[in-house]
Amino acid sequence: MTGTDKTVPVYKLKLYVSGANTNSVKAISNIKLICDEYLKQGYELKIIDIYSHPGIAKEEQIIAVPLLVRSYPLPVKRLIGNLSDTDKVLSGLDLTRTTNYTSE
Repeated sequence: MTGTDKTVPVYKLKLYVSGANTNSVKAISNIKLICDEYLKQGYELKIIDIYSHPGIAKEEQIIAVPLLVRSYPLPVKRLIGNLSDTDKVLSGLDLTRTTNYTSE
């Protein structure tokens, strides 16, 4: 899923969830809203269900979910929880409520 048609996204995000439990569903909804509102310049969001792919949790050293990993821009950042506190998520992504990046 991408926010624009650019070939190289400005933000690379992975959201690790576990099945369709309440926190996973909330985290997916919340990050989609945040990306659409604050990352209009481009992003790549991958949602990975570790319940369906348990080997990924070990490989990526996932100890708690939902977990959002921002791999680009560096440094890598990890946010745990359902991402319902928009201000904390924005802070973790080095964004603010007034940040509304566009491709212009």
